[in-house]
Amino acid sequence: MSVRVSFVIVSHSASLAVGVCELAAQMAPDVPFTAAGGTDDGRIGTSYDRVEAALEAALGAVEGEGSGVVVLTDLGSATMTVESVIDMSDEPERVRFVDTALVEGAVAASVRAQLGDSLSQVAEVAASVAPRIEAIPAPEAPKDPVPLI
Repeated sequence: MSVRVSFVIVSHSASLAVGVCELAAQMAPDVPFTAAGGTDDGRIGTSYDRVEAALEAALGAVEGEGSGVVVLTDLGSATMTVESVIDMSDEPERVRFVDTALVEGAVAASVRAQLGDSLSQVAEVAASVAPRIEAIPAPEAPKDPVPLI
């Protein structure tokens, strides 16, 4: 069975993006991973051009029915950059941005990609590891009010 899904890992840090790709590739050696981290001049931040080039390379790495790219990000402005790149993509239907835990999502989803799952199936696995706000218990209010001074 051939791999149908590749990944783009977008981070404010080039080192972090590369590290996540390296880690996930240990679990899925046949899956293409592309890191898009940092700015064009090597600083912390995100680059539209880097994300666009990574997405184009990742799309070219897989083909066939159900193929495409899962994109994962670290923080908010990376998410905004990815959304802009996808909006301008020639093949947005072959791209799934998944807002999830970056490392856990990459590792879990890459295993399914290694097994030949479709884009939708791999994206669903990545989404399944996202932290759920409703699962975090709310702190209790103090029983005795604190006096104001």
